[in-house]
Amino acid sequence: NWALETGYPTEMNRALLEGRVDLANISAVEFVRHADVLSALPDFSVSVLGPVYSVNLFHTCPWEQLQGQKIALTSQSATSVALLRVLLEQDGINATLELAEGNAFDLLERGYAAVLRIGDDALKEWYTLAGPLGDYGTMINLPHSKNGITVTDLAMSWYEHTKMPFVFAVWAYRKDRPPPLEVQHALRVARRYGVGHLEQIAAQHATSLELPERVVQHYLWNFRYHLEKPDKDGLERFAALAVSNHAPLEFAKIPI
Repeated sequence: NWALETGYPTEMNRALLEGRVDLANISAVEFVRHADVLSALPDFSVSVLGPVYSVNLFHTCPWEQLQGQKIALTSQSATSVALLRVLLEQDGINATLELAEGNAFDLLERGYAAVLRIGDDALKEWYTLAGPLGDYGTMINLPHSKNGITVTDLAMSWYEHTKMPFVFAVWAYRKDRPPPLEVQHALRVARRYGVGHLEQIAAQHATSLELPERVVQHYLWNFRYHLEKPDKDGLERFAALAVSNHAPLEFAKIPI
């Protein structure tokens, strides 16, 4: 008796807050902003410790020279935009952020000094600059630059500033409608299966992404799919920097 819905992070945020879904993998910043009405499952997250490869700022001048420049934003992820704002503020950079449509290279051609890209598009456009890696090339030499464009991985930049993991999303629900235990158990079974079959999952998605299988596999195994103490600490740090006067973050107890 479960119905599954899919959508961009911003769509899932709205669906949960409006009560159209009961449990959603939502942006971390929206969880923080609505901590008065939302709680999160205690051991699920989409987190990284270091690079994420799919939340990237493409820019044509050095990071420190973004002062006073125009940056094009995606409308698909509230957390990535909030993370960019935090990182710019931490470095004392005051830039103009604007919503704009198009890929990173087109928007840079249109005169933006930098472009924020997320998700599959960010991963593919990152590989356009970073690749081809060859059979033994590494993904971890950051940042990547080519043809006058540098890609700054925002999760890596967060780690360099804080030495903490960055939590992009949590599984959240309205406090007045907690999910049944069987749903939580089913999610744990699904996670265990997925982590154990990353090679097959990567092969399936590499075709649609038009990327090498091993690049997609590295991307998937790079994530932290649990919400452990370091992840919660990183989330608390981000909450303090991104959302002033937020309600205390609440996590359900781990069911037996």
